[in-house]
Amino acid sequence: MSYVHRRSRNAVLGVAGALCLTLVIAACGGGSSGGIKLNGSTSGGSSSTPASTSGSKDEATFALPAGSTPNWIFPMIDPAHSSIDNRNQFQYLMYRPLYWFGNGSQPTLNPQLSVADPPKYASGDKSVTLTLKKWKWSNGETVTAQDVAFWLNMLKAEKTQWAYYVPGGIPDNLTDWTISNPSTIVLHFKHAYSPTWFTDNELSQITPLPMAWDKTSASAKGHCATSPSDCAAVWKYLYGQAKQISSYGSSPIWGVVDGPWKLTEYQSTGLAKFTRNPKYSGPVSGNVKTFVEQPFTTEAAELNVLRAGQLSVGYLPVTDLAQKSQLQSAGYTLTPWIDAGVNYFPENFNNPTYGPVFKQLYFRQAVQYLINQPQYISQLYQGYASPDYGPVPNAPASPYLDSYVKNNPYKYDPTKAVQLLTSHGWTVHPGSAATCHRPGTGANDCGAGIKSGLALNLSLNYASGTETLQQEMEGMKSTFAKAGIVLNLSQAPFDQVISQSVACKPTQASCKWQLSNWGGGWSYSMDHLPNGDVIFGSGGGDNFGSYNDSKADALIAKTETVPGSLDQAEDYLAKQLPAIYMPKPDYQLTEVTHGLTGVVPQAPTFNLAPENWTFTSGS
Repeated sequence: MSYVHRRSRNAVLGVAGALCLTLVIAACGGGSSGGIKLNGSTSGGSSSTPASTSGSKDEATFALPAGSTPNWIFPMIDPAHSSIDNRNQFQYLMYRPLYWFGNGSQPTLNPQLSVADPPKYASGDKSVTLTLKKWKWSNGETVTAQDVAFWLNMLKAEKTQWAYYVPGGIPDNLTDWTISNPSTIVLHFKHAYSPTWFTDNELSQITPLPMAWDKTSASAKGHCATSPSDCAAVWKYLYGQAKQISSYGSSPIWGVVDGPWKLTEYQSTGLAKFTRNPKYSGPVSGNVKTFVEQPFTTEAAELNVLRAGQLSVGYLPVTDLAQKSQLQSAGYTLTPWIDAGVNYFPENFNNPTYGPVFKQLYFRQAVQYLINQPQYISQLYQGYASPDYGPVPNAPASPYLDSYVKNNPYKYDPTKAVQLLTSHGWTVHPGSAATCHRPGTGANDCGAGIKSGLALNLSLNYASGTETLQQEMEGMKSTFAKAGIVLNLSQAPFDQVISQSVACKPTQASCKWQLSNWGGGWSYSMDHLPNGDVIFGSGGGDNFGSYNDSKADALIAKTETVPGSLDQAEDYLAKQLPAIYMPKPDYQLTEVTHGLTGVVPQAPTFNLAPENWTFTSGS
């Protein structure tokens, strides 16, 4: 569960809006020619040299999302670094979570690839026993129950630093934990929980930490593994080490791994090179010995390198679908990668100026009525996307999606959007910012905290490097202006956008952001039961917009204890619009070089397993 980055979001209004979107696509669709100027030379979007698939057949090169690079290695990840690029496609290569999710195209528990045996619940679902397999760390030590306790102690001491902490969730919902033997730890709950929820959304978060990391300095041993009171100093040391990204490839700390790969080179551009961990204890089936993650500043730069045959696994930007046959002739096969997530972007409910506006349900409804998802999917994404109308994904197929959310409670209707604003005290002149002329808290007033004369002149920062996202935001700007909502657009690299998009207090300098779109929404890649707790629950670690609703909290909490109650929370969060729901593009249109097997099916959890990739003979 974390930020997703790749592909884009929304645009347009009626016939005029459709024309606007068509013109935007026509104007921007040919951006794949030419290289990118870096350090005075033309390159594929990075100052490092791309690896070539025409060289060694035991080295595979994987294209990173445009404008995004892995930049956080410590598995106790904070909100500012919470991304798929950091966790699923970087950290998980080296440090395996206790439980691995992903069976082919289904986001379900995979016992074979998990560090522990399937959990065993007891005492009326008030406890769970976790038995670890005989895995090894790369320094020869065994992965033990004490390594799990190390993670739990660290979480207990530093939970507010953890991106996925939800008040009342782990570790708050545990009374204690006991180590029965070196391979067994028992967690005791405050009350009974649904085993499905606890496994999918709580146990899925645990990553065993090696004893080699229990330090307060390079030479001083810590005691966090056995005592939460000693964790603050260990956290400070490890967090400080993680900030030194230039040392990732050589650090003795980060070199202790239990995953299939060890990081041997890391460049400031984001290029990461991995080699096999010979002590990896899990199953492997591939012959790839070196795995390279290649960064790119733009999709156009990535496509240039892909067309040159210098990537084992790349992606085709949706704006360049006309080149699909060309890439096929060049030796690539296209397979869409669909993730188990939802696409949205947040309003900052605590922004001191516009937070009071965002807190008005009528305003959020007006915004949602301006999102023409079917049109975006057909015209902008050319069918490679699915709609999102609530916290539960429409794709891939899910048993959790109910008919209310599937049928879209806020179908595109700009007339309704304008009526909602005018009926609540706003003067709307299409093309300029609507202003509040009737402040107050009455049923037909602008709402609490909104001053007379306030104009709907909003700032929206979005991730750079992806053409479809830029097109979508420009189209959205045009659509919203017709309803009196002016969007002042700006771009920044993905890592900067997610660093900005964090919960804040109105008095903090960091709370100036208003709307923020990192370009991909949220992946249920640790919270596999999609109840929205981390992203929409009050105080949730990744509740970026600081949405706060006691009824939503109660309904979310119910899903944790009452099996089958997800529909209630799902429908409420669809009605209340805690964020702006957008169509979800396929994560990427993956291009795999001929002769490389094991890449597909691609996990809807975003997990990578290049240890199972094989270059066949003659490829």
